[in-house]
Amino acid sequence: MDIEPPRLGRRQVNLVFFGLMVALLLAALDQTIVSTALPTIVGDLHGVEHIGWIVTAYLLASTIGLPIYGKLGDLVGRKVVFQAAIVIFLIGSVLCGMSQNMPELVAFRALQGLGGGGLMIGVQAIVADLVSPRERGRYTGIIGAVWGLSSVIGPLIGGFLTDQASWRWCFYVNLPLGLLAFVLTSVLLKLPKPRVRPRLDILGTALLAGTSTCVVLVTSWGGTEYAWNSPMIVSLAALAVVLAVGFVFAERAAAEPIIPLHLFRQNLFVVPAAISVFVGVGMFAAIAYLPTFLQMVNGATATESGLLMLPMVAGITLTSIGSGRVIAATGRYRMFPIAGMGVLTLGLVLLSRMTADSSMALNGLYMFVTGLGLGMMMQTLVLIVQNSVEYRDVGAATSAVNYFRQTGASLGTSLVGAVFIHRLTTELAGSGARLPVRGINSITPQMVQQLPPPVRTVIAHAYAAALPPIFLYVAPVVAIGFVLAFFVKEIPLSERLAAPPADMAAHSG
Repeated sequence: MDIEPPRLGRRQVNLVFFGLMVALLLAALDQTIVSTALPTIVGDLHGVEHIGWIVTAYLLASTIGLPIYGKLGDLVGRKVVFQAAIVIFLIGSVLCGMSQNMPELVAFRALQGLGGGGLMIGVQAIVADLVSPRERGRYTGIIGAVWGLSSVIGPLIGGFLTDQASWRWCFYVNLPLGLLAFVLTSVLLKLPKPRVRPRLDILGTALLAGTSTCVVLVTSWGGTEYAWNSPMIVSLAALAVVLAVGFVFAERAAAEPIIPLHLFRQNLFVVPAAISVFVGVGMFAAIAYLPTFLQMVNGATATESGLLMLPMVAGITLTSIGSGRVIAATGRYRMFPIAGMGVLTLGLVLLSRMTADSSMALNGLYMFVTGLGLGMMMQTLVLIVQNSVEYRDVGAATSAVNYFRQTGASLGTSLVGAVFIHRLTTELAGSGARLPVRGINSITPQMVQQLPPPVRTVIAHAYAAALPPIFLYVAPVVAIGFVLAFFVKEIPLSERLAAPPADMAAHSG
């Protein structure tokens, strides 16, 4: 019979939690901090055709890293794995800031994302070590609020740094925060650590990474670099299927599978994981591309476009903290995935109605509604899964749910980017506008503002015609998650802190 491990005092937990929030701030910021800087970056480095990859490289690498970090945390202890992720993230940040061309920036964004994935999963898994599922609602509500705030305020910070200094400071700004997070966790964080020698599932890890890469390449290149029926796209799709099948067989044979297959026999893992894919699609389709609309259509500066997205922050914060408090008080959670997916779908439909002439107030309302939907779900889905698995699977299960959400995010940004570039090219070609640059590769907001008013109007209307309808394409995809949410079962949230297995040291740095 498991005996509940001794709890830390509330003050100790809160201090550790503060350190974790600093780390989460880093990971969430860097998924979106470049979004307002994207037009300037692609103009400076001459590569609008690679615009989606600046975001996608980070998302793909963090997606691949999630299950690795989750399982490593279960096997060798979460603290050392978490701090290693901080170091990798900071090295990637410095190199991004020093990039001289688009291939370098994309490669270093991938390295940065590899560290960011460890920060995201580490925060959620460590909180599961510190507080019981019933108490966790309060903390996960704050995590969701910080995540949402960081994800949407990232464009504001990125815009300010781009306007006042250089887009390179979008990456250098991570250094002081990262060092603070490392120091705080070094001093305050004490967690159980396994005594047994870890056995990492190397084959499963490689197969999962290969599958993820193929899927994102198919969605990024299909219809843009290559035709959908081209040998390259067909080969990548076939390879993704083969690698996925190989992954399943590898996990069945692995002593310590990176994603234990027995999790897929549990409703309270499978359904939240599936819903997470659609959350990722909707969330990043909106966050990654709204700043481009605001700058190129409404003429906002990079900083102003970040400020104009604050209604989304308000929506996420309101429902994230509110849902966390309701869950902690009542122990009931099923209503939130259902309501959240429904409201998110509605928000995307509303975003598709933005035009070159729609008011800022109306656009802000659409963003607020989208944020309300996101805030109800992001951490609630993680909490549902953590409450339903054994302690030794907490890291793997938490990382798997995040993995599926990040996979959705990668697919969302890749697909939206591919469709957007195609639509924008078509719109500009049909307008007959003569651009003072070679094609659309070097268009920046600053350049557009210096053009004669008639040309500026043509470009603004091309962006307005190309981007918002894409949100309407995404809405039916997200609506699938709304239907799935009705299949979430509800079981009581435990009020006990999960006990570590006997092969784990009780207290470890």
